Amino acid sequence: MDFQSGADHRNLERAEGDPEELYALIREGEHQEQDFKFRIDSNLKIARTLSAFANTDGGRLLIGVKDNGRIAGIDPEEEYFMIEGAADVYCDPPVPFQYKLYDIDGKIVLRIEVAPSAERPHKVKEKQGPALAYIRQDDENFVANKVLLRFMSDRNPDTQRKNLVAYGPAERMLFDYLSENPEISVSKFSRIAKIPMYRAEKILALFLKWEVVDFYASDKGIRFRLKEED
Repeated sequence: MDFQSGADHRNLERAEGDPEELYALIREGEHQEQDFKFRIDSNLKIARTLSAFANTDGGRLLIGVKDNGRIAGIDPEEEYFMIEGAADVYCDPPVPFQYKLYDIDGKIVLRIEVAPSAERPHKVKEKQGPALAYIRQDDENFVANKVLLRFMSDRNPDTQRKNLVAYGPAERMLFDYLSENPEISVSKFSRIAKIPMYRAEKILALFLKWEVVDFYASDKGIRFRLKEED
């Protein structure tokens, strides 16, 4: 069975996915592009995962599968409409998705696929405070900082790496610092370069675009490091 568009829920009673395909996915475990959900209890929480998938490398949800990989099954219509609400109401812009159903001995699993989005950043309308965009790393979701928002919002097709010599001391300081140190935060870059935060954010976003640096997320926030050569 091919995937169904998230906008078309007419086939929710047809579980035609290949069980062996599902078993293979479950054997992968949870990772950056896959998350297991026993069921969906909160539109808001699942919206954060949809945002993170769309803003990063895409990913899938297997709904009706416990964290340990055991198949529990769900009511597909109920879970589908929770996903639809999360994608269309809580995410701005809405996150497109496709779905597929599997029937494993009478237990239904709903597979949701989200592609990496050209319309990123997709933000989540939080209950309090401003809307937030999320990114995905390993099997966790993290809030995107202003550097990543700048990077994701840049629609300029120019991705050519620039000659750092043509730029000022702040850019050269960043490159030199990362040549000798494993990582830097945007606040530390702003402080040691003695430049405003907005300029530090802009420079780091450009370095991401030119693939001079990459980033990683943790509970301590977003950090940047020189990108390893392929």
